[in-house]
Amino acid sequence: MFESTDLNAQNRRIEQGMRILYLSMTLMLVLPVIIILGVLLDKGGPSLSWAFLTEDPVSGMTAGGIFPALMGTVALVVVALIASIPVGIAAALYLSEYAPDNWLTRLINLAIINLAGVPSIVHALFGVGAFVLFFKFGTSILAASFTLAVMTLPVVIVATRESLQAVPMAFREACWNMGATRWQTIWRVVLPNAVSGILTGIILEVSRTAGETAPIMFTGAAFFLPFLPESVFDQTMAMSLHLFVVATQVPDVPESLPFGVALVLIGMVLVMNSVSIAFRMVLRNRKKW
Repeated sequence: MFESTDLNAQNRRIEQGMRILYLSMTLMLVLPVIIILGVLLDKGGPSLSWAFLTEDPVSGMTAGGIFPALMGTVALVVVALIASIPVGIAAALYLSEYAPDNWLTRLINLAIINLAGVPSIVHALFGVGAFVLFFKFGTSILAASFTLAVMTLPVVIVATRESLQAVPMAFREACWNMGATRWQTIWRVVLPNAVSGILTGIILEVSRTAGETAPIMFTGAAFFLPFLPESVFDQTMAMSLHLFVVATQVPDVPESLPFGVALVLIGMVLVMNSVSIAFRMVLRNRKKW
């Protein structure tokens, strides 16, 4: 039998204290989110209705619904994902599986890190110069989505690269010993085992893309457009810009309207993230390691 000593008791007290400290820090992070959601539900709840989600803005955006902005945000997010995911995954595959460890690779990694820290307004100016003017997309969904794609590329690249590197090297070596090529190994073994981590980066991209205002304000989002765009070369309303407009630019707006828009925007992001997380959990449960 082992007898408890003063050192054991001291260690247990320290462990209990650290557990309480970490729990308190976690609650401090969660509590503001709960408060924000509570305020939005309290002040924005009266605005929520089926008509609010399916009707167009009327009376100078002081009444009516948010349907054009809602659909415009979905369009921007979808096109941005289509543009960024293949490029981001391809770049991560090269950096993780093909690129040698030399000065060029380190320079590329440094550029990716720096790109993640560039302010969104700078991305907006880049989008105007590159997509609106140089490629002649004009102020459109395509220009705005490509700007968002460039802005969120570092998230996809870093998340994908970390997921690829988390796949055990023994998996690759087993495939190579069976005569598989490098690409066959990546396609059949590495990517299927890394897809859950790749989805993590996509989830983060969806959250940031849906909530950005500056990059789309100059490249494709319209102040007021009470109808749906017909193609990706048209302008569109967006939830984030619509929230900014009704909260700061439109007079005589009902108090509950901006809060209702914010509540729908957060709800939309949560729904998109929940679907991605559920899909990620299904894929993660299929792992054999």
